[in-house]
Amino acid sequence: MPSLPIISSTDFSGLFVQNVPMIDVRAPVEFQKGAFPAACNLPILNNTEREQVGIRYKESGPDAASDLGHRLVSGSVQASRIDGWLKYLAAHPNAVLYCFRGGQRSMIACDWLRGLGHEVPRIEGGFKQLRNHLLEVFNHLPPLVIVSGKTGTGKTEFLKAFRQSIDLEGIAHHRGSAFGSKINPQPAQINFENQVAIEFLKRQDEVEVLLEDESRLIGRINLPLPLQAAMKKAPILVLEESLDTRTTRIFYEYIAQQWQEYCDHFSAEAAPKFTAYLLGAMDAIRKRLGNSAHDQLRSRLVDAIDLHERTGSLESHKHWIRALLSDYYDPMYNYQLDKKAERVKAQGSRETISQWYFEHQGCLT
Repeated sequence: MPSLPIISSTDFSGLFVQNVPMIDVRAPVEFQKGAFPAACNLPILNNTEREQVGIRYKESGPDAASDLGHRLVSGSVQASRIDGWLKYLAAHPNAVLYCFRGGQRSMIACDWLRGLGHEVPRIEGGFKQLRNHLLEVFNHLPPLVIVSGKTGTGKTEFLKAFRQSIDLEGIAHHRGSAFGSKINPQPAQINFENQVAIEFLKRQDEVEVLLEDESRLIGRINLPLPLQAAMKKAPILVLEESLDTRTTRIFYEYIAQQWQEYCDHFSAEAAPKFTAYLLGAMDAIRKRLGNSAHDQLRSRLVDAIDLHERTGSLESHKHWIRALLSDYYDPMYNYQLDKKAERVKAQGSRETISQWYFEHQGCLT
């Protein structure tokens, strides 16, 4: 009988660029720690079974562990696991399959499927080798161009107009500031890194990639060190908007839009949850603001919350937002920009920056 089809590392980039569906047969606990965007977790061993097999391996060796695994996943249990794979393959006939290291679990799964007439390619080296392939992407990044600007200038919106851009904050599921958290949690660190690496692979033919100016952290997510280093050397384009425009944009994104999301998600509990989010974010920057400035801004925020509860109007939130931008975020941004002024290539309105970039694209690095 011919050997099972294997996908080697030379084909990994193509898998990710083409969004090839993947069957991940690792246990759920492994999948939750990190996975790939196109992967579906259909384990051959559940968490408890995996733990039992691991203990047997340590106590009695690989053969005894393999025997236990086959006993645990037999009969109706085996049939149920195979049925899950078959249903997925019916919907995704080009799917590939992997376990952690490309060893016993994926080989057994592929062998069972072959017995039913399904030749499913197995990933050589499994999750670990796929993961290492993506990490290596950060060591061979294309030229970068950084889009910067004060808080509220609409950098994310600006970037979406360019096919060669990557939305780091979108992937991190966080807006990047103290008030940037969203209702649903951020992805696992590994998942963020995997997705960003894949986005770079998909843009490997571009002359350069545009990114928003970020610190080393987006919420609790760390930017990979090679990416941080490359961003610190990249040329910068600075978007400029009036304080009024930025206040309105922040109000819409962080208050009006966020409030609606809280209402949709929490229903009757929306108001206390939204209040906790706003006050928690304000308190998180107390040290940076200083006690006096923090107390003043927090008082304005509490007044806005109270007015919203009494009248249903969110408009008074604009008062503390404007003050926070002008008294805290703007001075901090100006200080940081001064330190990298030699990297600034152009600054102005989004129309000015767009036109300038189209004229100089590919010539900035």
